[in-house]
Amino acid sequence: VYGTCAGLILLAKEITGSTQPRLGLMDISVQRNGYGRQVDSFEADLSVPSLGDNPFRAVFIRAPLIEKTGPEVEVLAELDKRPVLARQGKMLVSSFHPELTDDLRIHELFLQMIKNSEFAQLR
Repeated sequence: VYGTCAGLILLAKEITGSTQPRLGLMDISVQRNGYGRQVDSFEADLSVPSLGDNPFRAVFIRAPLIEKTGPEVEVLAELDKRPVLARQGKMLVSSFHPELTDDLRIHELFLQMIKNSEFAQLR
């Protein structure tokens, strides 16, 4: 499962100040619009060691802020020392929108996760 932006919020175990329905599958606590409203949208170069040396240009639009991560959550990238790309088991989440760039590395990472899962063995 890959949750981008609002998908990250749906997967979060906890949403600060909200009782909205959610799946609650990932051990993270998030704040909706933690990086600001639509007018505050921005782009940033992220260091993502698992993707190689080249930075990933990330697009943040009303992005959720990951406030806390549980012990099983692996942080793959940070912005200002806050997680923006994380993984827990078969789940991947990002605060940003990789689909708005021409860089396919985040999607390739997700596809590699699927390829490496036991479901891939069922073919």
